Amino acid sequence: MPRKNLVVIMSDEHDPRIMGCSGHPFVKTPHLDALACRGVRFTNAYTPSPICVPARAAFATGLRVHQIRHWDNAMPYTGAQRGWGHVLQDHGVRVESIGKLHYRNTEDPVGFDAEHLPMHVLGGYGMVWASIRNPYRPRTDGVRMLGERIGPGESSYTQYDRSVTQRAVQWLHEAGQDDERGFVLYIGLVAPHFPFVVPQEFYDLYPTDRLPEPKLHPGTGYQRHPWVQEYADFMGSEDKFADAAERLRAFAAYYGLCSWLDHNVGQIVAALEASGLADSTQIVYTSDHGDNLGARGVWGKSTLYEESVKVPMLLAGPGVAPAVCDTPVDLLDLFPTILQAAGLDPAPEMAQRPGRSLFEVATAAPDLERPILSEYHAAGSNSAGFMLRKGRWKYHHYVGFRPELFDLEADPEELNDLAGQPEYAEVLARVHAELLAICDPGAVDRQAKADQAELIRRMGGPDAAHLMGSSTSTPVTAKAAA
Repeated sequence: MPRKNLVVIMSDEHDPRIMGCSGHPFVKTPHLDALACRGVRFTNAYTPSPICVPARAAFATGLRVHQIRHWDNAMPYTGAQRGWGHVLQDHGVRVESIGKLHYRNTEDPVGFDAEHLPMHVLGGYGMVWASIRNPYRPRTDGVRMLGERIGPGESSYTQYDRSVTQRAVQWLHEAGQDDERGFVLYIGLVAPHFPFVVPQEFYDLYPTDRLPEPKLHPGTGYQRHPWVQEYADFMGSEDKFADAAERLRAFAAYYGLCSWLDHNVGQIVAALEASGLADSTQIVYTSDHGDNLGARGVWGKSTLYEESVKVPMLLAGPGVAPAVCDTPVDLLDLFPTILQAAGLDPAPEMAQRPGRSLFEVATAAPDLERPILSEYHAAGSNSAGFMLRKGRWKYHHYVGFRPELFDLEADPEELNDLAGQPEYAEVLARVHAELLAICDPGAVDRQAKADQAELIRRMGGPDAAHLMGSSTSTPVTAKAAA
């Protein structure tokens, strides 16, 4: 029986619309474009939560965030809930990771035979200060979220991605010498996550005098939704640029990091081909969430808008016919996809899991009405936010705040909130009922806050917790850089 292999590449903070294959007017991502050209590009892929740690825990387990109660960046995956890696191990499939996981630590049994250059949450506990909610307490010390400096150059993150890519290339060449055992290899790259520093050659691809301004800036009269305003007040990224020139450098650096990411993906794909594995190995490319990149005057993730909750999703390899698939999908769908790619039947593991194999989604009739949920219970939110995508409608439910409703068919940029218009009352009620069929938003919000309050208590109370964790991105530790 021919061996079956899978490589899963997960980047961090990549808005899927910032790829050439998605129709972006100037970004350069030739390797991702080539992957999309020979595989399936899922145009409506979403994250279960627009922040790193909950999204990755959901990805690992195939369960929604409120099912596993990994609410924020101080509640990392520990392996306590069964993940796809555990299933692979139970069936004797070789499964290893290289790069960023953002779980708790290397000692936890999270479903990998080996972790190479792992990046986990700082100290095994992560951003405890951001678990303080209702009212939240912004961090006023430490480095600003987007990083100390912005522009061309090298950061610990670009150096880390270079090391991860080199190790992945080496691993694949070694795997190509083994004719007996199939494998699943997870590769975690951090680009285009801030800090917004990128090697000069990639920064130079995007002259700052040619970059467009993002939409709906408050300086033009746009008023943020009150829930979003709270997040903007919490992070304050738009107000922390040194000057207008530095702000422009942030755009160029993010675009450059997308091209830097693409460069590294290209090396990994080339290694598959050079090692003789291309004919037996399928590839998934995705990200944990997107980035607002200045839209509405907001940076980072943590909102429910398309920039933040959408992720890229590409599937390629032997037996995958080129296509563009509009059926909505999310990271939970990778649980059955990974098992199926390894030659296993996912059905026995799917009782509580809502995912569908991407192999099946790609070949089935389009299911545009498939509901997809994303939820947020983390930094800068005094209450939970829920996004439900169903068909053309995108519904944002904020506990304690007015909702938002967008018609993505007529308004893909989410410029016109329809929730307050009487003629859309029936649509609003219908999508709200769809949300209630999945969870009780108020009950979930109360559970998240209770769990976070207990975490803060264990950490010594709010004053102690407020000093725990990085104020910016997770640092590259000596073990991760080794």
